[in-house]
Amino acid sequence: MAKILLLNGPNLNLLGSREPARYGTTTLAQIEATLDRGAREQGHELVAAQSNAEHELIERVQSTKRDGIAFVIVNPGALTHTSIALRDAFLAVGVPFIEVHLSNVFARESFRHQSYLSDIAAGCIVGLGPIGYELALRAACARIG
Repeated sequence: MAKILLLNGPNLNLLGSREPARYGTTTLAQIEATLDRGAREQGHELVAAQSNAEHELIERVQSTKRDGIAFVIVNPGALTHTSIALRDAFLAVGVPFIEVHLSNVFARESFRHQSYLSDIAAGCIVGLGPIGYELALRAACARIG
């Protein structure tokens, strides 16, 4: 049994009510429940965390080795485009991760086209809505073995 961390960044706690035309009506709690069920079906444990604070996300990434996390699924929200510190945390711990975005960031404002994480991620899933998280979980489980 491996532990998989689902890590969500700023404003993702508002899913379901935040810009539903763009992000849909599925809540973060619903996504977490779906992934928890899926992880258990594969014999793994899902640990979920969300924060609007960059330092809390960094601390969570830094604790992955200590906490026995084998893989991370992360939606860093807007920190994708701004946080070199979050990138450095992932590089420091060396735990593999998949970057997920609900919306197609490449069909949005040009500043959203730059990610500080994509080039060090095991993979990226963008624009598929909540199912993107499920696909990331399937990929993480396949990589874990």
